[in-house]
Amino acid sequence: MKTVGAAEFKARCLRLIRQMNQDREPVTVTNRGRPVAVLSPLPEQAPRASIIGAMKGTVLAYDDPFAPAADPSEWASLG
Repeated sequence: MKTVGAAEFKARCLRLIRQMNQDREPVTVTNRGRPVAVLSPLPEQAPRASIIGAMKGTVLAYDDPFAPAADPSEWASLG
């Protein structure tokens, strides 16, 4: 595990994060020689499946797609 002081971490933060992401090795940040934080890479995740087309094939049948969803005589009036 790599160890860096807080001042060095502050100065080289982005470079250390990129390097940690490449070599997958955690970095311990110290303050006056005492460990105060550990920066570790996230576990590898499988790519997410696209939501486009996720519902494909779930509509079993429809008679008239342009017809109202309910009969107008069933609508309640708020008047």
